[in-house]
Amino acid sequence: MAVTLNPNLLLVVPLAPLAGSAVAGLLGTKFFGNVVGRKTSTAATILGVLVAFIISALTLNDVINGATYNGTVYNWMTVAGMKLEVGFQIDALSAMMMCVVTFVSLMVHIYTIGYMAEDEGYNRFFSYISLFTFSMLMLVMSNNFLQLFFGWEAVGLVSYLLIGFWYTRPTAIFANMKAFLVNRVGDFGFILGIGLLLAYAGSMNYQEVFAKREALALLHLPGTDWALLSVACICLFIGAMGKSAQFPLHVWLPDSMEGPTPISALIHAATMVTAGIFMVSRMSPLFELSDTALSFIIVIGSITALFMGFLGIIQNDIKRVVAYSTLSQLGYMTVALGCSAYSVAVFHLMTHAFFKALLFLGAGSVIIGMHHDQDIRNMGGLRKYMPITWITSLLGSLALIGTPFFSGFYSKDSIIEAVAETHIWGAGFAQFAVLAGVFVTAFYSFRMYFLVFHGEERFGKAHAHDDHHHAPAAAAAHDDHGHDDHGHDEDHDDHAHHGLAPGQKPHESPFVVWFPLVALAIPSVIIGALAIGPMLFGDFFKGVIFVGENHHAMEELAHEFHGPVAMAIHSLTSVPLWLAIAGVASSYYCYMINPRVPAWFYDKFKFLHTLLDNKYYMDKFNQAVFAGGARLLGNGLWTVGDKTLIDGLLVNGSAKAVGWFSALTRLAQTGYIYHYAFVMILGILGFLVYFLPFWHA
Repeated sequence: MAVTLNPNLLLVVPLAPLAGSAVAGLLGTKFFGNVVGRKTSTAATILGVLVAFIISALTLNDVINGATYNGTVYNWMTVAGMKLEVGFQIDALSAMMMCVVTFVSLMVHIYTIGYMAEDEGYNRFFSYISLFTFSMLMLVMSNNFLQLFFGWEAVGLVSYLLIGFWYTRPTAIFANMKAFLVNRVGDFGFILGIGLLLAYAGSMNYQEVFAKREALALLHLPGTDWALLSVACICLFIGAMGKSAQFPLHVWLPDSMEGPTPISALIHAATMVTAGIFMVSRMSPLFELSDTALSFIIVIGSITALFMGFLGIIQNDIKRVVAYSTLSQLGYMTVALGCSAYSVAVFHLMTHAFFKALLFLGAGSVIIGMHHDQDIRNMGGLRKYMPITWITSLLGSLALIGTPFFSGFYSKDSIIEAVAETHIWGAGFAQFAVLAGVFVTAFYSFRMYFLVFHGEERFGKAHAHDDHHHAPAAAAAHDDHGHDDHGHDEDHDDHAHHGLAPGQKPHESPFVVWFPLVALAIPSVIIGALAIGPMLFGDFFKGVIFVGENHHAMEELAHEFHGPVAMAIHSLTSVPLWLAIAGVASSYYCYMINPRVPAWFYDKFKFLHTLLDNKYYMDKFNQAVFAGGARLLGNGLWTVGDKTLIDGLLVNGSAKAVGWFSALTRLAQTGYIYHYAFVMILGILGFLVYFLPFWHA
């Protein structure tokens, strides 16, 4: 049994994708004259991620057998005794994350071969997604706050490039700028939290900070009665709110659908949006000492889990439905963090990574089959045309809603049980939110599933995009939300329209597209039952995730757990399962049997539909308050500061003063000698008068 891991081998994990990114991004683009072609770029990037995945899997196996590593790889600089370095902390948490990130990334790379085949930016896209993988690996492998912050900002930067990949499209530019700015808000809180810990712990190394946590818990923020650790933890979590899209910093994530579908899977499944969940779990020794921070976390997670799910009900763009599902599931993970059930949050992070990547890639496969029409109101009956996409999407949807024996069931039900057992302030609302969210998730997930794969074939009709009156979509008759997304995934297509022409039929996607679906469907079904025992109730996270003695949710879960089979059988009489069944049955009745029901709801509750369609007016609020305030402040600074003070007073004012003084002194420059002699005499006289008292003294 290995005692420690090889740091040189660990270094290969992030550097292999970075090398592939360099080959595709430098040699494969106009930057260096297209030295290599598509095949070389594809091979280099996929090989890099494959190598990273293999080493990650071997590392996880070694960690399970007891091996660990925590050390410095590169000492960047030392400033006043503070070390700034690159280092790795490889334990159960980081090794599991490495495997999830590299596996999902590998599937996305393979999928991209087929999805982006006709795009001129093919090599550039491969470079970006490999660079994204490198950034996320640096984040999860770090052993200090400096490297964590580097990876944190790097995934934000590359996500900006990926969301705005089609940079000639104004909507894409708006979306990536929105993502960038909203994340900067969260990152400001994040760096404040890191700064507080550095100032009072005197180190950026995780273990050195954790060792001083008891002393930090006794301190207060200078000038206040606020506990220093509570303030630091809340600041750190504000960073997680931005990166993991928690209310109210969630507004960037749905708009990120402007990017190509593969990056939707990469950003929303295993990488960027889960960084906040990972970070809080890594910082569990600190968060456990602040019930205030935990209460803040559980309330924010509850709001996100429930209210973002409501928005998924009215979406008609297939990718946006899955995007709002991601928001809701991230809320579930955050609720688990607030319950001190960190291992449950990470467990749901892992299971969600597989089935959510599957659903996004399945949506992309549907978009390809539909000739890049993304509106689910123009689909229907795709089951017989796209059997592989259909069955894998069904498996992903069943996992998402928490069907017994599927991976999502074990993680999602564990969150619901943990909330019921916790006594943190806000747990009551959280329990309602996660239970109501079960019904909502099942409803919108199978609304999408039924409208896409079952029922009437609504594709291949003239002016299908403007047809709001077909029965299954009557509830959204006047909802144009998502129409602007038609063709957003095919800016490179030369066809004059998007969507199937009259008489055309959908088709199954090529092998490189459906193979990742099958590969992701397998863990979406089985990984939950295999991993729940060791991850939640075994020693897998022993010494990695810390839970305080006053938080008993995990203990209660352990008492009630009697194996994955018994848990699934017991769920047959549980409330969450029947809520999920009710959600599926309701969506089937509303959209397959009696579409007049959603039409009636729309007519009777137009105000509610308007509220949801405007996303609770969060975007308009941000535009009016923050963007408007920034414009007002900017105009004020320009008018008063720049125009009046700097230009008017300092620049132009000083020039006018010099001109006035010059004009005044010019009067004395006459050129006549007797004028100058007269001035000299006056000067001598003044001199004598001034100093005469001193001479007498």
